[in-house]
Amino acid sequence: MQMNTPPRNPGRRKAVGRGASTRGKSLRLTRRGRLVLVVAGAVVAAAAVTVPLLSLAAGTAGPAALVIPEGWRASQVYDAVDKALALPAGSTKSSVGTAGLKLPGDAGGNPEGYLFPATYPLDKDATPQSVLRGMVDTANRRFGWAPVAAGAQRDSMNVYQAVTIASIVQAEAADKADMGKVARVVLNRLQRGMPLQMDSTLNYALNRNTLRTTVNDTRIENPYNSYQRMGLPPTPIDNPGEDAMRAALNPPPGNWLYFVTVKPGDTRFTADFAEHQRNVADFNAVQNSKPRQSPQVTQPPR
Repeated sequence: MQMNTPPRNPGRRKAVGRGASTRGKSLRLTRRGRLVLVVAGAVVAAAAVTVPLLSLAAGTAGPAALVIPEGWRASQVYDAVDKALALPAGSTKSSVGTAGLKLPGDAGGNPEGYLFPATYPLDKDATPQSVLRGMVDTANRRFGWAPVAAGAQRDSMNVYQAVTIASIVQAEAADKADMGKVARVVLNRLQRGMPLQMDSTLNYALNRNTLRTTVNDTRIENPYNSYQRMGLPPTPIDNPGEDAMRAALNPPPGNWLYFVTVKPGDTRFTADFAEHQRNVADFNAVQNSKPRQSPQVTQPPR
């Protein structure tokens, strides 16, 4: 079946992720639905900057614990550890090189993707190095067993590449039910030699979380710009959980090349570009019906 594929001219880009193109600017929904984390009876939005630390009252038995939600970036994890251990900002990030982390060679010493989302007890002797080692060791146990390696090999990739795909799935999927289809879109585009064109990778490059991406954003020179660069980004773009990893390793069959979340609960996948454009038009109509918000402030890349 003949597939319509987008030209690589960024001036006339075709939307792939959960968003849409317009002539001057594009409005693209790129973040998954808000993850709700229940900690000691309180509901904490994972998208918030608040550190989900379980602080124990004086005299309460047992250790404190640090909760790392699925989809947090390494920078968020570093900040959380600093606050949990009452250290100056930047302490955990600067300790990465001395932590002795057992990372894949492809990672180049960068633990992004391997700071596994989980609850980590913090004893009185905890250090940034020991906390990071616990996270990476947990990731290696979850990602290193034989079925994971076999699943990666089935799609002609290594485990580190599978983690990278899982991180994109974690960032792009509106909910758990969409994860497998998002993974299939990533694999289909890689297999066809198409650029991924995922806004989540642009958000990572620009150190931001936003629902809006402009055409100018897609023109930045950055190895994480999957509009300009072919293949996977050089590292994962967040720390995915088991559901995203499962989706990356065992996506459902399908020929989808495009998807857009028109509104919550309505993510549309298709292999036909013309149909995708109609879906994009529906997305833009929904966005244009919402009250205008103040402009987004873009942070420079780190």
